[in-house]
Amino acid sequence: MAAPAPSTSFDQFIGGKETPGATGARRPVLDPATNEPFASVAVGTRDDARAAMEAAERAFRESAWATDSGVARSQALWKLAALVEADAEPLAQLETRNMGKPLREARGDVGFVVRTLQYFAGLADKIHGETIPVPGSRLDYTIREPLGVTVHIAPWNYPLLLSVRSIAPALAAGNAVVLKPASLTPLSALHFAGLARAAGVPDGIVNVVTGPGAEVGEALVEHPACRSVTFTGSGDAGRHLAEVAARHLLPMTLELGGKGPVLVFPDADLDRAAKAVGFGIFGNAGQMCWAASRLLVHESVRAAFLEKVRSIAERLRLGPGMREGVEMGPLVSPEQAETVLGYIDTAKADGGTIVAGGGRPDDPALRAGNFVRPTVLADVPPTSRAVREEIFGPVLVADGFADLDEAIARANASPYGLLAAVWTRDLSTAHAAARRLESGMVVVNEAPTTFPQTPFGGFKASGIGFEQSPRAVETYTRQKNVLLQLGGGKR
Repeated sequence: MAAPAPSTSFDQFIGGKETPGATGARRPVLDPATNEPFASVAVGTRDDARAAMEAAERAFRESAWATDSGVARSQALWKLAALVEADAEPLAQLETRNMGKPLREARGDVGFVVRTLQYFAGLADKIHGETIPVPGSRLDYTIREPLGVTVHIAPWNYPLLLSVRSIAPALAAGNAVVLKPASLTPLSALHFAGLARAAGVPDGIVNVVTGPGAEVGEALVEHPACRSVTFTGSGDAGRHLAEVAARHLLPMTLELGGKGPVLVFPDADLDRAAKAVGFGIFGNAGQMCWAASRLLVHESVRAAFLEKVRSIAERLRLGPGMREGVEMGPLVSPEQAETVLGYIDTAKADGGTIVAGGGRPDDPALRAGNFVRPTVLADVPPTSRAVREEIFGPVLVADGFADLDEAIARANASPYGLLAAVWTRDLSTAHAAARRLESGMVVVNEAPTTFPQTPFGGFKASGIGFEQSPRAVETYTRQKNVLLQLGGGKR
């Protein structure tokens, strides 16, 4: 059963039904390339959050989703993956119109969603405990049980991908989920919820509530039915939600951003490294938690390498994501564009040099959109906000180093620790750097890359816990120990 083509009017999805907001309020959804409305969405409230949590709790208790052996869940997730794949093009176009990224990137995102659903579909019937040898005539074993209702608060930079990244393992484990997508980019999540219904997921197991995070997000976390919280977003918002969750002793998975260093050693393949650096900071217009936003290059090749990166930045084709051949789209909102431009101004005021970009594009056709030119900065003092803080835009800050020790010290001099990259042909250097970098993920001779089967998470201010991999299923289960006295024998 195929889902209908995406609409221009979207309601929430609660209890298996499209549901308008409790107040009837709606808000326009803007195309970031023009800031013109192209759709509208219901504005949820605390009442809608409460209704979604109640629907999820009822479905968890009354449907067979949680108590099944996992076979039915596996089959439903496989079917859901197939429906997403069949709807890949309309979903990608919806993502591009809503978020702004080039259509080829949105297609890649949908492909990752399909693979994620397939991966966790394969795990759904393989969740089990273990037997533990104990003294005497006893049997001891553990059981993995679903938590219940899990709350997922997703960001706007990868609206569908980062929603499904946590929803898929939660569903595979037998939970009912309530998703609050970002207010700016809710459309693909709402379309996805309809596909879940078409795939045979019981009503109430997948719910999507739209609306402001301060109201709706907190209401979801504070509801008595909430059993865990997964949040991807800013550090300030994550810390606040953690305080709310702590009052209820709720487990949390937090992914709060990064300031990824890229270490380029003199023996590296400089052409490949430059292309990877460009992908790592200009992909998705730099609006990535794992963006490779700090470039550290050995002094002996610094000038030559910066020229390669400058050339890549200057050649990138900017434009609306739906336009053929566009390589970088707009930022998600006018506010985000102003924030990024503010960081560039700060870097210049601190003594930094503009190597490439540095402002808005000159093309009058792009003036109405949220476009910022791909920017490379050099000579920015390490104390500058542009070096220390997550910019979340197409801005690369470059610096040099003399040896491995200095490179590691500069790379680790950050409150974040999500992803780091190392470019070298020397295996000893690669392993030494990977061991010493304070980062949850390290890629060697690779652009930022991940897979559903590999853990995704960071250290320090980048968050708590990991997404993806088999460990993600454990995140959405609780362990119960059972000890049986079998009778006879010594105690």
